[in-house]
Amino acid sequence: MTDISMITLVLALGAGSLLGFIFYGGLWLTVSKGLTSTHAHWWFMGSFWLRLAIALGGFYLVAQGDWKNLLACFIGFVLARVSVRVLTKEPPDAA
Repeated sequence: MTDISMITLVLALGAGSLLGFIFYGGLWLTVSKGLTSTHAHWWFMGSFWLRLAIALGGFYLVAQGDWKNLLACFIGFVLARVSVRVLTKEPPDAA
């Protein structure tokens, strides 16, 4: 594997992580805002379509027609999901 393709894969992994943080961080914000809103349906529908458009557009741009770039981007996306889940976990109640 050449240096250029390795750099491309690392950049695709980073881009996937960024897309994942935007997608899942946006989901967390949507749920926290939507639960207290009087118009929750607008929050959930608007957020869904915006997050979907950003994620799919990002995957399309990162892939550049190469399945390796797409796979690296997807791995970064999944790693971001795990990270957001850990970062937004509520602390256990102190008894």
